[in-house]
Amino acid sequence: MTAPDPRSRRAIAIPLGMAMATAFAFLPNVSASAAPAAPAADSVPLLSAEANSLSYVVNVRPGYGTSSYVKKAITKAGGTIVTSYDRIGVIVVHSSNADFAKTIRKVHGVESAGATRTAPLPAQSTTDVGTPKVLTAKQAASVEAAAGQDPLEPLQWDLPAIKADKAHEKSLGSRDVTVAVIDTGVDDTHPDIAPNFDRDASVNCVSGKPDTTDGAWRPSAAESPHGTHVAGEIAAAKNGVGVTGVAPGVKVSGIKVSNPDGFFYTEAVVCGFMWAAEHGVDVTNNSYYTDPWYFNCKNDPDQKALVEAVTRASRYAEKKGAVNVAAAGNENYDLAADEITDPVSPNDSTPSDRVIDPSECLDIPTQLPGVVTVASTGAKGIKSSFSNHGLGVVDIAAPGGDSTAYQTPAPPATSGLILGPVPGGKWGYMAGTSMASPHVAGVAALIKSTHPHAPAALVKALLYAEADATPCTDPYDIDGDGKIDAVCEGGKNRNGFYGWGIADALDAVSK
Repeated sequence: MTAPDPRSRRAIAIPLGMAMATAFAFLPNVSASAAPAAPAADSVPLLSAEANSLSYVVNVRPGYGTSSYVKKAITKAGGTIVTSYDRIGVIVVHSSNADFAKTIRKVHGVESAGATRTAPLPAQSTTDVGTPKVLTAKQAASVEAAAGQDPLEPLQWDLPAIKADKAHEKSLGSRDVTVAVIDTGVDDTHPDIAPNFDRDASVNCVSGKPDTTDGAWRPSAAESPHGTHVAGEIAAAKNGVGVTGVAPGVKVSGIKVSNPDGFFYTEAVVCGFMWAAEHGVDVTNNSYYTDPWYFNCKNDPDQKALVEAVTRASRYAEKKGAVNVAAAGNENYDLAADEITDPVSPNDSTPSDRVIDPSECLDIPTQLPGVVTVASTGAKGIKSSFSNHGLGVVDIAAPGGDSTAYQTPAPPATSGLILGPVPGGKWGYMAGTSMASPHVAGVAALIKSTHPHAPAALVKALLYAEADATPCTDPYDIDGDGKIDAVCEGGKNRNGFYGWGIADALDAVSK
């Protein structure tokens, strides 16, 4: 079995049968009136810094503000404060002093500190986006939708897979619920997203400091369509245009945390969670890992600081009411194994193979306490060939797609991938745990709509209790070559492939 692209869970290679590095295809707008193309938002650069400057997080005691003593020590060590999140005690700093972190860790009041990257600002790109396969307007127009369906909904095998089509007969979700897409940016001008877009809860966090410039949350023409696709999977409006989201009546916001080169650095992720926490967001979707380390090892002082900073931010968001949902990853790793070989870290400079202990080295935010970790299933309802797994790590599963050669959907759907909006008023196919996570975020939004006063802990409890228990797929030989491709541990009610089960949208609006 060919392994997926290890670069990230943002876009993956479909094993054996898909030649593209990123598996998605554009469908032209099939509505009566064409949507305007998304204006290209100017890329928001990181704050100016000296050559060889790095970004750091400095973690201090939360709640008391940054003391003048620590501020002076940061300056003395050659650092410049970009911003400070006093409520969680995380300070974002730039410095060209190679010994900055080592020096500042010795300062009284500093609990941890570390570089958020290994390449100087700005980082060099290691893109994994391939050439899209374009479908013609004639092909899109050939789709026959039933009464009450959006035009491309018949191609969305993933909706009935979680009973979202039945759920929509009862509820589309509440306008009082907002899901934040912490991602590459969202094209809010797309006709499937515009009706449900929450501008007040949207922002650009790339530098680590919120940029509220109008439209700063949008991806530029050169950037990934990933965040727009994710946003549409969650809340594409049921409006007679394109596709339908899992929760087409809720609101969705864009929190852009990916820089122009496609990296999701700690300072941006911290900013994203903090913005969501302070702007009434009910659910966050996190279909990424925090660069440059796939796994952050707590015995490394730099990586330990990154884990601490993102943990503080995600916990704060949950304390303020947000359910944090994250993709499990696309490498077919057993995240509960004794060891894993990580060949891609650090991905912004020179990666090398390293053997890690998953109990000590964490994929963040995926493996952080309180985060809902989502595995991916395909059109036949079994674990996607690429999906990470692990007993006690995976909480729940949902459709993320798979190669049609492995899991072929029932007609009229033709692709085993997930269909969603992409910038410029178009639609395309993608696959990955990146696509599974927003399905769960959408179901969580429906639960919050049904139980508007439920705290995050109760929403999560209902999410797991209402999931359809799914036993292990055993043996798991996804490509039929006679070799076992992954081992599932656990029973029907909770196991390493599906967690508590496959998300159930109908129960979310009925119970």
